[in-house]
Amino acid sequence: MSRAFPGIAGLDTYALVDGGCRVEVIPSRGALVSRMTVDGDEVLYLDEATVADPAKNVRGGIPVLFPIAGPLPGDTYPADRKSFTMSQHGFARRLPWTVRQAEDSLLVVGLTSSEETRLQFPWDFDAQLTFSLVGTRLTLDFDVENRDTRPLPLHLGFHPYFRVPDAAKAVATVETDATHAWDNFHKREVPFTGFDLTLPEVDLHLRDHSGPGTRLTRGPGARPVHLSWSPEFKLLVVWTLRGKDFVCVEPWTAAGGALATGQGLLHVEPGERASLAFDIEA
Repeated sequence: MSRAFPGIAGLDTYALVDGGCRVEVIPSRGALVSRMTVDGDEVLYLDEATVADPAKNVRGGIPVLFPIAGPLPGDTYPADRKSFTMSQHGFARRLPWTVRQAEDSLLVVGLTSSEETRLQFPWDFDAQLTFSLVGTRLTLDFDVENRDTRPLPLHLGFHPYFRVPDAAKAVATVETDATHAWDNFHKREVPFTGFDLTLPEVDLHLRDHSGPGTRLTRGPGARPVHLSWSPEFKLLVVWTLRGKDFVCVEPWTAAGGALATGQGLLHVEPGERASLAFDIEA
């Protein structure tokens, strides 16, 4: 079994290595992929100060969004004839995950329902994330078992921050065939005609991106990134801020608020499992 090493702020960190590619994961910070390098090229952006401060949401790496992606209306939703409160993107990215297996190019971590999670999400579950590295391809396999007696609602997303220098955003591209989007910055539906990643903020939720993947070009001298995902991911979110060296390219299974509206929400039957995958190749 591979051993952890003290990483940012002394947090136990696991490294996956294959040839010139190295991936680092911090299980205690929401099973965060904190780093991916290929032959010295830093593929991911990370604000290390947000990792070191447990009171902050991490900005960077690859946060996992579960059991919701995006915000709920008023941060609330109904279940069991009650109103439950959950903040944006859910609790999985804030909680420690338990290491179940660690090898040179494989890491398996788990998160099981608890009194803390039931206060926000009243279902029993066991979630497992498997990180595997083959060459320059990192695969994140998310598997969830419904241990409850009722169907388990599933709204999943991944939130990778790819390193794109601010000066390169004018030439960076995200491939898509989408024709309309929700502009989350201006809070309105818009026809989609292309990205301008140099704007003060871009937060576009592409409604009709049809392919199970995309390609991100990150500017001169940076390796392009090829993304692919399971067909259950129906929404592609692209987010960036002027002055910050990142572009987020995020697959979500449904639009924000799905746990409240039911629109696009997946369900796992009692005793059953659901498995979804996300691949990053640089």
